[in-house]
Amino acid sequence: MVDLFAGAGGFSLAAVEAGCEIVFAVEFDKNAATTYKNNIGAKHRSKDVVVYNQDITSLSAISLAREHFSAFECDLLLGGPPCQGFSTHRINDAGVNDPRNALIHDYFTFVRSLRPKVFLMENVPGMLWPRHKNYLDEFYRQARDSGYVVHQPHKLDARDYGIPQRRQRVFILGVRRDVVTDGFEWPPAPTHCEPETATSTGLKPWLPCETAFENLPDDDVNSVHMNHGLELTAAFERTPPKGGSRKDSGRMLDCHIGHDGHHDVYGRIDPSKPAPTMTTACVNPSKGRFVHPVLHHGITARQAARIQTFPDDYIFTGGLMAAGKQIGNAVPVAFGQCLIQHIKMLLVRDHAHQDHQENTNIRVKPIGELVEA
Repeated sequence: MVDLFAGAGGFSLAAVEAGCEIVFAVEFDKNAATTYKNNIGAKHRSKDVVVYNQDITSLSAISLAREHFSAFECDLLLGGPPCQGFSTHRINDAGVNDPRNALIHDYFTFVRSLRPKVFLMENVPGMLWPRHKNYLDEFYRQARDSGYVVHQPHKLDARDYGIPQRRQRVFILGVRRDVVTDGFEWPPAPTHCEPETATSTGLKPWLPCETAFENLPDDDVNSVHMNHGLELTAAFERTPPKGGSRKDSGRMLDCHIGHDGHHDVYGRIDPSKPAPTMTTACVNPSKGRFVHPVLHHGITARQAARIQTFPDDYIFTGGLMAAGKQIGNAVPVAFGQCLIQHIKMLLVRDHAHQDHQENTNIRVKPIGELVEA
């Protein structure tokens, strides 16, 4: 498999845990690429992976396909192009002409060159907004013209797949037309649901995020949080534990007046429920509900990483803010693993079908010919 816009390696780690071999990855951000190399490449996880710390638009997809896939096929292509242009936080028509939107087409340049059996692209729900329709329509047109059957975009919530975080993301799955898909359904069925309906549906209840704050490792470079001033610390002290909000603390700034969207800012995480979405600013309480459940500061990078289901030995480089950005950009590892394992069943079946076809196409010589030989 190949991972584009690989970030710190959340999707890649998910693939490794699902039993895949990563051939190469592309990531432009220096800190994220270093984290990837240190945790995916330098360790036992996928030691032969080649990491290209370059702008994807400067790379030749055809050359990389020839270099890395001359002896075997690419089974799976992953990637989540930068999503800031599609962000739902943008108002009116902001982001419509953001050049980062076009990176989904650069992603497809690699699809055409690598010819993976399956590709899976992840992005924010905002990409489905009408204002971005032209980009998505063009992506689907390129897919069809290149011989792929592309499933409709599916907005999936990580909570529904056993992740202790309410996180909605869009996933687009494309399957090469020659791949046998008999009996394959996409997306995989949810395994969890809201506690009130768990008994009637037979699913498990959503997982709380409490374990993110328990039994933390000692001497962890990522167990750091923002340093807050006395005024802000005092506001946190007045905020009730386990889910208290900014209004409970009495803290009110001019920018908060008349804006309902600010009610989560400086709020505490409730450990008895799934955590809020870990964004690129997840270590900054001024950007959302990112205050520790009971302590008077923002959550640490390690706590955010746990909510994203990264293991504790996964070290993020570049300092606190860089770590927060890498963690927030990542696909939750356990979520990605669930999706990739589901896709892997399709790929394994297709390999078995190909082997069967090759065996049945072999002409067996009659006994007489064998004797004469």
